[in-house]
Amino acid sequence: MWIATNLGTILISLFLVLIVSGIITSLVKDKKKGKSSCGGSCAHCKMCSACKNMTSPCHIKK
Repeated sequence: MWIATNLGTILISLFLVLIVSGIITSLVKDKKKGKSSCGGSCAHCKMCSACKNMTSPCHIKK
């Protein structure tokens, strides 16, 4: 009886868990491949000085 009453909530929760799991898996795979979530526009990035990319515009001396 409880399952029948809460079936909608259970299905939506399972769907959301699957989506979040897929996102996390994708992020972990990208991290292992060396991909970054950086957009590549270092000149406009507030964290530019903390970037490990030493060829970014904020690391190049003018």
